[in-house]
Amino acid sequence: MSSGPCSLQLIGSKGLGGAERWFLRFVRALAEQGADTHLGLRAGSALDSLECEPLPCYRLPFRTVWDPFSRSAVTRLIRRLRPDIVQTYMGRATRLTRLGRPGSRPVHIARLGGYYALPPYRHAHALIGNTKGLCDWLVSHGIPANRVYYLANFVEPAQPVSAGELAALRARLGVPDEAWVLLAAGRFVAVKGLTHLLAALDYLPAAIAGRPWCLVLLGAGPLELTLRRQARELEGKARICWAGWHTRPGAFFQLADLVVFPSLEEETLGNVILEAWAWSKPLVVSRFRGAREITHHGKDAWCVPCADPEALARGIATVLGEADLAAELARAGFARVSGEFSRTSILAQYRELYAHLAAGGGDR
Repeated sequence: MSSGPCSLQLIGSKGLGGAERWFLRFVRALAEQGADTHLGLRAGSALDSLECEPLPCYRLPFRTVWDPFSRSAVTRLIRRLRPDIVQTYMGRATRLTRLGRPGSRPVHIARLGGYYALPPYRHAHALIGNTKGLCDWLVSHGIPANRVYYLANFVEPAQPVSAGELAALRARLGVPDEAWVLLAAGRFVAVKGLTHLLAALDYLPAAIAGRPWCLVLLGAGPLELTLRRQARELEGKARICWAGWHTRPGAFFQLADLVVFPSLEEETLGNVILEAWAWSKPLVVSRFRGAREITHHGKDAWCVPCADPEALARGIATVLGEADLAAELARAGFARVSGEFSRTSILAQYRELYAHLAAGGGDR
């Protein structure tokens, strides 16, 4: 396959979260297709410690959004590489990337995965939103429609581990063989709605369809101490496993009987939805704006109101208690992610956009 336009992918994050996992997934997929891709990472960041081969990787300061040395380092790298496309992620990398006016080269694309304050992004030549709602919001806030592009996220296809590895993971977590495994994955921040999930556990019966259950919390973040204090109040009523943060969480999804994603309205998309579908797992999800855009209640997910622990508990009990329903949700979700949100489809859209913009298309 032809390599197509050369791109430089810039991200200034210090830690790891959903955006950083997407970045890794995306650039590795580009590399697999032979795309001419270069990475600019924050020196000493969590991403810097991960394996990015065979992609050429450059360490940049990315110290603050105003730091002239960081901006100079970005500018020098762009002049040295002479890429066709510079794609930036989130505010820091975008602020520090200052290219020419529309019509100049290279083309600056800012990719947004959230409803961020827009001043740091307006100077980009093109903006990508990962939901249609986000793209509509960008246009409603003054970004010209011909500079805004909708490109959804994708997740990696499921790569199951062996039965022995799965049994070892269950044993390491201390989950009884007969117990349902409920999985909640994501950073421990307010928007993920985990306080409401823990509150919902108090409404669940001790056994569902004759089996006990266990909640596995896969993640880390600033709310961990708060969540652990809340969990201590449930001692004797709920079994909770704290699994920590994992850059490759596939085995946890394979272990799960049900994925629960209780985010609040502010959540933009939620890659966990796509990951649950990719692993053919039934999903109970709150009706935040991203979920309203891509899920269908009772067809590919069981949807409940945001911040409603009782409704969340009823949803969990309903799906686990009805085997046919759980199987149908899983089947339909897998069909959705295999079609609309496949790596092949989304990568093709990105590379088509790169070629279009590099050739002078768009508002340039």
